[in-house]
Amino acid sequence: MGGYRNFGGGFGGGFNMQQLMKQAQKMQEDMEKAKQELNETRFSAKAGGGMVEAVLTGDKKIVSLTIKKEIVDPDDVEMLQDLVIAAVNDCVSQIEKVEKENGPGALGLM
Repeated sequence: MGGYRNFGGGFGGGFNMQQLMKQAQKMQEDMEKAKQELNETRFSAKAGGGMVEAVLTGDKKIVSLTIKKEIVDPDDVEMLQDLVIAAVNDCVSQIEKVEKENGPGALGLM
C-alpha cells in the first residue's frame, strides 16, 4: 500500500502549473502597469483659499508649488509654511487613498 497516489492531475483534475505561472505573471504585469499609471497621475491640492497650490505625481514627487504673492507676508512666514505643508499633505493623502483603493483586490486581480 505504500507509494504515492495520483489524483487525476491534481486540483480539480486539471491543475496546470504553467497556466498558474502565466496568471501570476499577468497579475504582476497588471499591478506594475497600475503603479506606473498612478505614478504618472498628477494630484493637486490648494490651501488658504487657493493662495497655495501643490501638485504632486503619484510617486509623491512635487511637480509644482504655486504661491500667490498676496499671501506672502514677511512678518508671518509661519502661516505660509503651514499652508504649503497643508497643500502637500493633502496631495499625499489623496495619493495614499488611491493606492489603498487600487490594491490587488480593487483592480480585480485577486
